[in-house]
Amino acid sequence: MAAGVLIAACRCPRLAPSPPAQREWWHNGPPIPDNERKQHFLSCRFVAKKGFCLGGFLAYECRAFSSNGAAGFGAPPWEHMSHNTFGHLFRVTTWGESHGPALGCVVDGCPPGLSFKLEDLQVWLDKRKPGQSRFVTQRREDDLVKVLSGVMLDADGETMTTTGTPISMLIENTDQRSKDYGEIARQYRPGHADYTYDLKYGIRDYRGGGRSSARETAARVAAGGIARLVVPGVTVRGALVQIGKHKIDRRNWDWDQVGQNPFFSPDAAIVPVWEEYLDGIRKNGSSIGAVIEVIAEGVPAGLGAPIYAKLDQDIASLLMSINAVKGVEIGNGFAAAETSGEDNADEMRMGNDSTPIFLSNNAGGILGGISTGQPVVARFAVKPTSSILTERQSIDAEGKNVDIRTKGRHDPCVGIRAVPIGEAMVACAIADHYLRDRGQTGRLK
Repeated sequence: MAAGVLIAACRCPRLAPSPPAQREWWHNGPPIPDNERKQHFLSCRFVAKKGFCLGGFLAYECRAFSSNGAAGFGAPPWEHMSHNTFGHLFRVTTWGESHGPALGCVVDGCPPGLSFKLEDLQVWLDKRKPGQSRFVTQRREDDLVKVLSGVMLDADGETMTTTGTPISMLIENTDQRSKDYGEIARQYRPGHADYTYDLKYGIRDYRGGGRSSARETAARVAAGGIARLVVPGVTVRGALVQIGKHKIDRRNWDWDQVGQNPFFSPDAAIVPVWEEYLDGIRKNGSSIGAVIEVIAEGVPAGLGAPIYAKLDQDIASLLMSINAVKGVEIGNGFAAAETSGEDNADEMRMGNDSTPIFLSNNAGGILGGISTGQPVVARFAVKPTSSILTERQSIDAEGKNVDIRTKGRHDPCVGIRAVPIGEAMVACAIADHYLRDRGQTGRLK
């Protein structure tokens, strides 16, 4: 046992160290045998989370062991944080890797009595699936979703009704080519999570990136399909508004155009420009970034809460969790820094039906973290795909300098398929806040 090591968060008298010079542990009782330390740790953690701490000050949780089981900072070896779950009442856990046999999710907290058909989920997965045009990865996956639990099948054999229990969904991987990644098994792709995963966990799944691959997001899209059922009257739609330096003309915005081109563009005039631009990127074996805009209409006023449960805070968090996302803005976002108070504030008037009318929507439908009833508007920036054919300088797991290029099938612009992913994340955030508001205030049914 290390001498003089401090407890990180819990001053439990049975685990706290004595002064370094004495090189022994002091306590208010007999020494704790090695085989009992784990149970004592867990007890301290439980009590601390309840707002107490044995013989010490309030702390969030006891951190009395280091990662190798000795006394010290950090979580013990039997408690590794997973961080594969998001949401509070509408909770989603995703599982699976890019080149595993399958991936999927478990949606917990979905209310009972919601009816849907498999096609109501599949339509969103079809938007995201690869291989649909020359501008995305040519990996061929059908992304057929299977609902394994949490529903009752109606007499028609098609309609499913949620039971209020966890909804488990599965999507099989059918077109993996792990051999394409053999050369980079010990090398780190610049701009990719290879290095940080290996640094943190001491192991990484180099086959397509494992959990760091955007393949994981198929499960999120399935969860987003369930989330869309939760809030009545809400429509969540996304569009690609920029590729590289080429932006849409917002005067041409037409939602009907989004499904008519391979880019989910609301501006028909930009499509041939993007086609020519991405053809050049693709032929050079390179990649480029993009900006996606998601708009949720019909969101009830009053969703979200100050100060640490803001609706825009959770939307931003979920959008940032998408692979390759490097920036998020709500409403005018960073452009608000260039405007005056007079121009930025959304003025109001009372409507004929006694409902407030906003004269603009610079806030993106959220004020003080609470929805206003206006459309919720969010944008996020996606970086260029890190897997490119251009040779780049890097290092390997042994610390040697290497020159690396990535083979395999990759998106020249991963932002294209990020559109339905962004929609799903916004839908999940709104569903979660809808249920939280209903539970807290009872005003929503």
